[in-house]
Amino acid sequence: MYRTLIQPAELARIARGEDVAILDCRHDLARPNWSDEAYAAGHIAGAIQAHLDRDLSGPTGPLTGRHPLPDVAKLAETLGRWGIDDKVQVVAYDQGNGAFAARAWWLLHWLGHDKVAVLDGGLPAWQEAGFTLSTEPPARKPRHFRPRIREGAFLTAAQVQQALANDSIALVDARSADRFAGQNETIDPVAGHIPGARNRPFTRNLAPTNHFLPAEELRRQWTALLGARAPSEVVAMCGSGVTACHNLLALEVAGLHGAKLYPGSWSEWIRDPARPVTNGP
Repeated sequence: MYRTLIQPAELARIARGEDVAILDCRHDLARPNWSDEAYAAGHIAGAIQAHLDRDLSGPTGPLTGRHPLPDVAKLAETLGRWGIDDKVQVVAYDQGNGAFAARAWWLLHWLGHDKVAVLDGGLPAWQEAGFTLSTEPPARKPRHFRPRIREGAFLTAAQVQQALANDSIALVDARSADRFAGQNETIDPVAGHIPGARNRPFTRNLAPTNHFLPAEELRRQWTALLGARAPSEVVAMCGSGVTACHNLLALEVAGLHGAKLYPGSWSEWIRDPARPVTNGP
C-alpha cells in the first residue's frame, strides 16, 4: 500500500493492475481549460482526468472560498464512476510539484481511503524516467465507493477563529511569502493574512527537482517551525484549500500525523469583512 508518495518506477510496476487507478490532476489556476488540453495531448496510460474545478471542488457561492470541498455523496459517486473502491490503490499526479495532486490525496483520505499516493515529481519525473504517455481514453469499469468520513479532518472559519482566540492551534499558511505579507496579491481581492498565522510556503517541501525532500529533512524543518506545538494542533491553509494539502502531505511524509485542513482558507476568510486581517511578514 502506498499512502503518501510513489516513485515513477514503482508506479510503472503496478500501473496496469485492475486494482490501480491513476488520476491526472494537472491544472492551471489562471487557465482552467489548460488541463483539458494537456490531458488530451498525452497522459499516463489509463489515467483518468480529475479536474480541480469540476471534480475536486464544490460549487462556489457568495460566502465560500474559491475551491470549496465537494459534496461527499457527489464525490463518492465520481470516485465510483472512476472505478475506485476500497480495494483500489489510487495514484495522483500533476504537472510537477504535487500541489494539485495533493488535493486529490487529501480528499480521498478525508473519505477514509488510505490507499492513495502522489507521484513524486509528477509527470516530468515519469517522462524523465523513460516512461511514455498515451492519448487513449481510460477503460475502467465502475465500482461502488463507500465513504468513511474522517470526522474532525477540517475546521470551518468559525472554528479557526475560535481556536486562534483560544491559542489552541498552529495555523500554517502555504502561500508564498510575498502574498502572505500582503504584497503582489493577484488572485484574491484582499491582500494579507490571518492574524496569528505562520507562513510555510508549500514549495519549501520540495527539492529543486520538484521531488519532496527526504522524510528526515521534512521532519527537521517542520519540527523547527512548530516548536512546542504538536502536529495534531496544526491547521493548514492557503489561498483556497488546495496547496495547503501539500503541507499536510509533507507532514505525513515526515511522520507527523494529525494535522487538519482549513478548506475555505484565505479566499473564504476575506468574504466576511468582520474577520481580522493583517499584513507584513
